[in-house]
Amino acid sequence: MRALVTGGTGRIGSAIAERLRAEHWSVIAAGRADGNLAKVEATQALVARAADELGGLDLLVNAAGEGFVPKPVAAVTEPDWDATFGATVKGTFFVTQAAAPHLRESRGLVVMIEDVAAYEPWPLFAPHSAAKAAQAMLTRVFARALAPEVRVCGIAPGPVAVEPGQEERRAAETLLGRIGSPDDVADAVLYLLGADFVTGTSLVVDGGRLLQTERRPRP
Repeated sequence: MRALVTGGTGRIGSAIAERLRAEHWSVIAAGRADGNLAKVEATQALVARAADELGGLDLLVNAAGEGFVPKPVAAVTEPDWDATFGATVKGTFFVTQAAAPHLRESRGLVVMIEDVAAYEPWPLFAPHSAAKAAQAMLTRVFARALAPEVRVCGIAPGPVAVEPGQEERRAAETLLGRIGSPDDVADAVLYLLGADFVTGTSLVVDGGRLLQTERRPRP
């Protein structure tokens, strides 16, 4: 079993890669040093290298992203926008496009690591929210485009990679009254690997954050 995890050196991506290895998968966990995913040539080279080293692909996890920096809408610059959409949207699209022939051959799975920001407007994170919404749409686009050989699913994490000192505030945003961890996202990936009749949808891993109507809205 062979997997490519983009963003594989980040907190969520590395947790997914470690869990897959624990389940006896061969994994390439790609980080920034493995190429700029905003460049189409880099996405193609990464997939070609992964397929060559692993002997094919059974799973692609798109966890790479940029631009999670708070800025008022009026302060967002063109480079801010381009950096966020480059890695999160353009990178996701062209990595998946390049991986598709290998995944068709293995009847594999694509998992998009989205964000609850895809489903909520966050004014201080406008490029991030917009890019994650676009990525969530790509989950559905690719599910149709690659069916029936390849399943494509999304995972939308909530507070699972919380900055130190923010735990209490972020826990209060959830129905469960606690934060999660990157391992919760890794668990969801394993679930989707075994869920052979699930495609074209997103699994929200947020402790009920999207349903917590009395929380203070995130800026």
